Amino acid sequence: QVQLVESGGGSVQAGGTLRLSCEVYGNIDSMNRMAWFPQAPEKEREGIATIYTGDRNSFYAHSVLGRFTIPKDNAKNTLYLQMNSLKPEDTAMYYCAARRPGIWAGYLSPASYNYWGQGTQVTVSS
Repeated sequence: QVQLVESGGGSVQAGGTLRLSCEVYGNIDSMNRMAWFPQAPEKEREGIATIYTGDRNSFYAHSVLGRFTIPKDNAKNTLYLQMNSLKPEDTAMYYCAARRPGIWAGYLSPASYNYWGQGTQVTVSS
């Protein structure tokens, strides 16, 4: 089993920066891909950034490409979401997720992830 604990959310003005953290507890060998999923009120959860834990190859949704990065510190068992040039439309609850090996499709599909954190709120004001 894997437990994910997010932190780092908050309120910031447009153009500002935030760094979200996702600490991983448990059997880290039971997962090989992690991702971040924001969910705005009355909208579906959508994937914006994912990383393969083996080679740290990452992939981003067009909406955040060039603004967000998804570094991972293996020594600390922590995944991050570095958020730069924030926009009001980035306002959402941000969830960290991980999935087991053997799943090859849907890098940014919530349905393909097995483990979820409790979320951390990000609010961007104009």
